[in-house]
Amino acid sequence: MKYGFLRVAAATPSLKVADCEYNASEIVRLIEGASDAGVEIIVFPELSITAYTCGDLFHQKLLLDSALQSLQSIMDRTRCFKTASIIGLPLSWRGSLYNCAAVIQGGSLWGIVPKMYIPGYKEYYEERWFSPGFVLSGQGHYAEISGQKIPFGPDMIFMEEGRPETSFGIEICEDLWVPVPPSCFLSMNGARIIFNPSASNETVGKSDYRKELVAQQSGRCISGYVYACSGIDESTTDLVFSGHSLIAENGAILKESDKYRREGGFIFNDIDVDRLENDRMKNTSFLEFHQRHFQDKSADVPAEVKTGHGPYVLNYPNPRVINCGHFTSAQSGLVRYVEALPFVPSDAGRRNERCSEIFSMQTAGLAKRFTYTGLKKAVIGISGGLDSTLALLVTVRAFDMLGYPRNDIIGITMPGFGTSDTTYKNAVSLLEAMNTNIREIDIREACAMHLKEIGHAPGNIDVTYENVQARERTQVLMDIANQEGGLVIGTGDLSEIALGWSTYNGDHMSMYAVNCSIPKSLVRYLIQWVADNVVDKTTCNLLLSILDTPITPELIPPDAEGRINQKTEEIIGPYELHDFFLYHMARYGAPPAKILFLANEVFKGKYEKSELLKWLKVFYKRFFTQQFKRSCMPDGPKVGTVSLSPRGDWRMPSDAEYKCWLDDLNESI
Repeated sequence: MKYGFLRVAAATPSLKVADCEYNASEIVRLIEGASDAGVEIIVFPELSITAYTCGDLFHQKLLLDSALQSLQSIMDRTRCFKTASIIGLPLSWRGSLYNCAAVIQGGSLWGIVPKMYIPGYKEYYEERWFSPGFVLSGQGHYAEISGQKIPFGPDMIFMEEGRPETSFGIEICEDLWVPVPPSCFLSMNGARIIFNPSASNETVGKSDYRKELVAQQSGRCISGYVYACSGIDESTTDLVFSGHSLIAENGAILKESDKYRREGGFIFNDIDVDRLENDRMKNTSFLEFHQRHFQDKSADVPAEVKTGHGPYVLNYPNPRVINCGHFTSAQSGLVRYVEALPFVPSDAGRRNERCSEIFSMQTAGLAKRFTYTGLKKAVIGISGGLDSTLALLVTVRAFDMLGYPRNDIIGITMPGFGTSDTTYKNAVSLLEAMNTNIREIDIREACAMHLKEIGHAPGNIDVTYENVQARERTQVLMDIANQEGGLVIGTGDLSEIALGWSTYNGDHMSMYAVNCSIPKSLVRYLIQWVADNVVDKTTCNLLLSILDTPITPELIPPDAEGRINQKTEEIIGPYELHDFFLYHMARYGAPPAKILFLANEVFKGKYEKSELLKWLKVFYKRFFTQQFKRSCMPDGPKVGTVSLSPRGDWRMPSDAEYKCWLDDLNESI
């Protein structure tokens, strides 16, 4: 387990119905393969030692004894492996038969979990053979197997001793399909991952529903969820099984097996336990539910239903914690897929849907602000760059939706010391294409006069020289908004806000900031989406030209050929990296060393690790030192999971130290 990742697997072995010896050999073969792949916990299907479809053979003592002997054989043959394995088998105990999952590791049997809910409807006849496990809840039972007392019951959580982050619980097949699955209780009592040995058969459309169910339950429990399903070797007397296995994490499917495979095998992936911990810690409703509905461990009173407005106390015991042997390992790599652009869906269809929704959210937020204020004019500075282009497109859509004339959008281009011919032409052409009111106000003379008045040395191109232009532009926009009775539309994006890449009380300020929760990497795709789906061919070509223009604040003079002489990403680093850093830091609270590890995995071959380290240090230094700008940023719509609004998702002191974060990076090198 490295950087909070736990490698898990769901296996579907080849089997023969009622041939426990053969099935045990296949299970051992897959455990060996999983161990070679660095898997730390693997789950097999329901009743995998005997097969699920044995029917009345489950009442044959010979089969039950053979299952236990085969379990012992599996333990003996996998004694040298660290991997913890969850294996299904029937178990007779005190005159009743239970459908169980055994947890083994390092040659030891750590516990046996019975299935809580036994289906007896439609094609299922399990009630004919098995007793429900819920009758054993909270009793602290032990089953005697091979002369040893083994913890037995449905309410157990397993973990590597001393490492609660590895804790996992088990529910079996039907348990997931009941209104309140056992995994809900196991998760709220600390289980980070739920394993489900299942024998769900196939009918038309069932696999889609099963997939949604697993994904939703992992999201509801803020957990990992590993689901192993019986395959095609089960009896086909009346049913067909496909081996549809799934690995999910907090609402998302990480891995899905092919169905109807002819050979046994397993799927595996890395669950980010740290990410789950972070989301649980943030989600006050998750914690509050446990406090409100569960008995305290120290309370030796029966569960009850209180009338009136009192809380409903659920009758579920605190699970026993079973400490297993050492099953985690230090992984050398990562099998989990990590998006290089986490704010941008990689699938084109989902990306288009996301862009359409975000554009609509921006538009709705701006339209609401106009209807609330009663103002019907917009003032926006157009530079010919990405951010102002997107802000203008949003404003135009809002005006069209409200029925306001586009001529009341006052688009202002303000050439300064660093304006190039390319961006100037883009700005004017864009305003013409949008049929807005166009104004050009050259700020060079005003800025030169101001620099002279404050005694700034001629030719000194420093931060004062740059910021004078940004503040002059903002003053022009604000004054015209007052003059016209309009709103100044902010253009700055989430990436710039995170890095403080703006002039305080200059482009940092506006009356409504439509791009404030959209990172630079997503701004590009939004403009591309508008080009592809909203505007005419001529405007589309213009937007594509803007997309090809380097990102620049254009605050220092162009070069001798009139070309852009100031490129943002050469100064502060590539935005794709900063967006990656921001997402994992703000969304999941990942520490710097983990972010560096992830970035090195994702951007291998494109950036050297030393370069990643360099820009990550820049990110943390700027993120901390520029918080004062975020503390007083203007209103704007939240559209995604990461927002830095001081009134919403991000509250941080402006004078916090970042030494601890840099130390974490330095120690990881």
